Amino acid sequence: MPGPIDFIVAIPARHDAARLPGKPLRLLAGEPLVLHVARRALAAGAREVWVATDDARVVQALSGTAVRTAMTSAAHPSGTDRLAECADIAGWDDATVVVNLQGDEPFAPAAGIRAVAEVLAASGAPMSTLAAPIDDVDTLFDPNAVKLVRAGNGDALYFSRAPVPWPRDAFAADRGRLPEEGGWLRHIGIYGYRAGFLRAFAALPPGRLERTEALEQLRALEAGHRIAVALTPEPFPPGVDTPGDLARAESRMAQAHG
Repeated sequence: MPGPIDFIVAIPARHDAARLPGKPLRLLAGEPLVLHVARRALAAGAREVWVATDDARVVQALSGTAVRTAMTSAAHPSGTDRLAECADIAGWDDATVVVNLQGDEPFAPAAGIRAVAEVLAASGAPMSTLAAPIDDVDTLFDPNAVKLVRAGNGDALYFSRAPVPWPRDAFAADRGRLPEEGGWLRHIGIYGYRAGFLRAFAALPPGRLERTEALEQLRALEAGHRIAVALTPEPFPPGVDTPGDLARAESRMAQAHG
């Protein structure tokens, strides 16, 4: 049997997030949010865990831990661009497997983080991600819940904010419930790449599909690259993007330790 996948987890951590300024340093159970996320990455068995940030206070918050840090430009438009700079700072060779774990995922399951690396290695695709079944019609119609359609080999065919695929006959009769055949998938925003592809992807200009849907992963598909998709082995609890999310995360953390 093949041995464990050798991979790195890289966490983009921009300080001034639009909806939650200072997000990486916001306290959750008395500790910075970014530290909780880094611990999830370490628990997944990553060879190295890096945090790519634009603020020295984030670096300071991680001092004394096993986490490595990279000071990156404050001008990056996305976390992917930040991690591409991190790849150069860290000197990763092009074959290195890198998992991009968002800096607002303090409850990301270790098994899910590993699954992104495993499907990347097993598929031979340059990029990978995760999905979860959709089991309610409200999620299918929610534009903030990104839908994903897979090919028979597990590769992504398309990502959309719209309800795809559209069950024509069933929804002609009733749009208030999911048809019994099921099969709809919600995208989970965690990615794996080879470091060489990460650099190449960040250098690509945004395509028409990305600009239309405001979904960065469509840049790869429109350019003709494969994205391998695995079903998450464990649920991904909601991340922290707003003050309300942070309050809910605090409650969840309290219950877990209560």
